[in-house]
Amino acid sequence: MAFQSAAVEASTDPRVCLSEKEEQDAYVPENYRLPDETTPNLETYMYYAKIQRDKEALFAKNDAEGSRWGGLISRTLKYSPESDMRSVASAHSDGKNVAPSSEEGGRALVTAGEYRAASGALRTAKWGSVFYLITTDILGPYSTPWAFQQVGYGPGVACFFVFGIMAAYSGFLLWWMFLKLDSDRYPVKSFGELGQRIYGRWFRHVCNILQSIQLVFNVGLIILLNGQGLSQIAKFKLCFSICNVVWALAGMMLGQIRTLQKFGSVANLAVWLNIITMIMTMASVAHSAPNYTAVPFVGPVITQAINLQAFQNQLSGIMQIVFSYGGAMIFVEFMAEMRRPMDFWKAMAYSQIFIFIVYMFFGLFVYTYQGQYVVNPANQGISVYSLQTATNVISLIATLIAGSLYGNIGVKVIYNNILVEMFGFPQLTATRGKYCFAISVVVYWSIAFVIGSAVPQFSNISSLVAAVCIFQFTYTFPPFMILGYCIQLDATKGDGEFDINNPHAHRVDTWRDLSRWKRAFFTKNAFFNVWNFLLTLACLSCAILGSYSAIKSIVTVFHSTVSASSFGCKSPLDTSG
Repeated sequence: MAFQSAAVEASTDPRVCLSEKEEQDAYVPENYRLPDETTPNLETYMYYAKIQRDKEALFAKNDAEGSRWGGLISRTLKYSPESDMRSVASAHSDGKNVAPSSEEGGRALVTAGEYRAASGALRTAKWGSVFYLITTDILGPYSTPWAFQQVGYGPGVACFFVFGIMAAYSGFLLWWMFLKLDSDRYPVKSFGELGQRIYGRWFRHVCNILQSIQLVFNVGLIILLNGQGLSQIAKFKLCFSICNVVWALAGMMLGQIRTLQKFGSVANLAVWLNIITMIMTMASVAHSAPNYTAVPFVGPVITQAINLQAFQNQLSGIMQIVFSYGGAMIFVEFMAEMRRPMDFWKAMAYSQIFIFIVYMFFGLFVYTYQGQYVVNPANQGISVYSLQTATNVISLIATLIAGSLYGNIGVKVIYNNILVEMFGFPQLTATRGKYCFAISVVVYWSIAFVIGSAVPQFSNISSLVAAVCIFQFTYTFPPFMILGYCIQLDATKGDGEFDINNPHAHRVDTWRDLSRWKRAFFTKNAFFNVWNFLLTLACLSCAILGSYSAIKSIVTVFHSTVSASSFGCKSPLDTSG
């Protein structure tokens, strides 16, 4: 999974071109109100979403006519600033034409600044750029060899296939709901906001809490990963806790950069650094022995079709595969940035195929040569010190960039959704807000350091994050959300004609009436609703089992004699005793 902002490219990703005020708007929760001060209902969101999609379809037709003689590759994968500016200008022009009038419901419902942020700068990406972002990962590919080591060839390939199919299904559900509920008038800017349109504010809070937990644990994993790499470079002569402190301090300094715009060029570098690391890892394992000192095994390399071991260990390995497909948390953010969100399915479908083929090939390749000696992450299982050091140095740079991006976004999510909304902290664009942000970054990285140093078990912590957070965004929440959407949509079938000037008057009953529940459940979509309900329960059960297995594995490792202790000086990769 990794938070794909690591792939931000200054020339192709609109996020790095935003002003600080526009970028701040993307993290501030919206509290929209209708003219009568009531919250918009589902029908209102759908009404304006239909207008938005029709407008985007018209833009697509105009762009196609304007670039009829352009090359296929340039039209799909290449960023075109001129085309984007035409679309944004058209959006503003048309926005004036469809501005709220007495016929549409009275006064304007969004400010000019919010409209510009939503309709202009945030809606410029093309599906080729989004494909590039989704398939860029920091932690996912390096853990796949360890996943195969835990379950074997057969279950590993099967799980990669099944989880890939279900991740694609969830992605299509998110795409469908976004198209039905997003508009310039009421833009959907995050996973939590999409969930709020269906279930209310409580669900947005659940999403924001899980997202915050996932991001801070990701930063903790990066501190742990870089600490392991630095300890290998120092040949375990430097205290492991000191190694972690070094990266925590580096993150605190880099984290003071408030805007993603300043990360643009270095973030693009991280993409190629990771590709180089993967190639070097495969070349090294194919021509050298495994790193026997990094794992407590002896004997020749053994690979298995099915690894018959404790169920908790197998499930922890499977959670690493979940980690690879875990980009759904920010699919909504990507769609919010696209000029034509209807094209998102292309980026999502091709990215899932790419992840299935490339990640699985990398995992199978390394596992075939190293067997039970696979290390997580894979590049730290290289035995040749020079190559091991080279990949560690490259990985240190890439993951530090990624960690800074995770921290940047994670701090903003927590700051705006908790500190500002609940405790009245100043906005980040205010002078006092900038000082509060600086302090928040230090606290954030301190918490991440505690996580990475208190439980120095990279594989088990990443499995826990995958089970508690990633699994929900990728597999549990999408069917749960489409279930709520379809139930509400079916319930409207017996209502009167919708009038945007009086959006609540068309309903003939409320959710307190049994008649509305009957229309919601006893429809032609009943089987689809039952399927999503059962899928939600199955995913939730799997996530609970995965969490239990990860916690059980953590406890087991701490009780072993070769494990690294909390805040200790012994590296997790040092098994010398």
